[in-house]
Amino acid sequence: MEKIVRTLCFFTKESNRIPLELSERLSALLTKNGYSIQTERICFPDFKSCDESALNKDDVMTGVGTLSFEQAHGFLPCFLQSEKTLFNIDLSDEEISDRHVDILFKIMSKKAGHTFNFAYCFQVPPSSPYFPSASFGREGFSVGLQPTNLAKGCTTLSEWLENMRSVWLELHSLLSPFSEFLGIDSSIAPLFLGEGSLISFVKQLYTDFSTSVTTDFYTSLSSFVRDSNPCPVGLCGVMLPCLEDFELAKEYERGNFSIERNIFLSLHSGLGIDTYPIAIDQPKKKVVEILRLVQSLSRKYSKPLSVRFVSDGKAKIGDRTEFNNQYLCDVRVRTL
Repeated sequence: MEKIVRTLCFFTKESNRIPLELSERLSALLTKNGYSIQTERICFPDFKSCDESALNKDDVMTGVGTLSFEQAHGFLPCFLQSEKTLFNIDLSDEEISDRHVDILFKIMSKKAGHTFNFAYCFQVPPSSPYFPSASFGREGFSVGLQPTNLAKGCTTLSEWLENMRSVWLELHSLLSPFSEFLGIDSSIAPLFLGEGSLISFVKQLYTDFSTSVTTDFYTSLSSFVRDSNPCPVGLCGVMLPCLEDFELAKEYERGNFSIERNIFLSLHSGLGIDTYPIAIDQPKKKVVEILRLVQSLSRKYSKPLSVRFVSDGKAKIGDRTEFNNQYLCDVRVRTL
């Protein structure tokens, strides 16, 4: 099995400093036990603590967690000048209107690449290591995997689930001696093609992606990642990142992953709308309607959900994107 730690995330109040000794000990321990670490991240309790230029590691991603709508206005100029800082806005209790969507469109017009670094959130728990939904709850560290790679060689869902269980148990055994350990976010976080793609595995089990949508595959998967994790923290759900899972991006282009289907699957198992393409000429009214719907579904089902739309700042409805982002697959943008 290819054991990939997608994110090792430190939550700290200390300004701009990853605890280097702890980071080195964890990296050495995980590497010794066959894990590769994709990214290290640090999340602060507020944006006033964050000065990414002063970090003691150059390649670390920084997060300022969850901001209120009012706080986001104050942070936006700094965010637009940043290079690797992410944040989200909590809309759980907001009366959503055009002014909330204006922030997204301002980012699209000023620095479109940063739409990748921003999300709207609803009832999202703290301490998830996945950005931009991460938020500070208490000091410590959490880990998140790229569990799709653990499906390599599997011919059934149950085989993959057992692979995940064994890795969670191993991680728990390795990390629980650390007093700073907050837990494992067992979310399914797909990436790219092949072994990293959730949809690639789905197509091994079903004739096509659309067939899988009306089966219990996604509900079975979400129940397992929520209930079988020995030390859960954060989201613990199934991510459906439209443009990060390149096989899912292909389904989007074929018309098989509409915004309606995305929301439908989020109620099965998912965590909302993620890296979903938006055109610069998309009417704001539709975005407001989608945010209101996701908010009401989050409330109705007491479920963490988020919305992350991404734009290249140029593509209109019907145009092909040019993201120039290794994590995003270029597609021809559809209307929402």
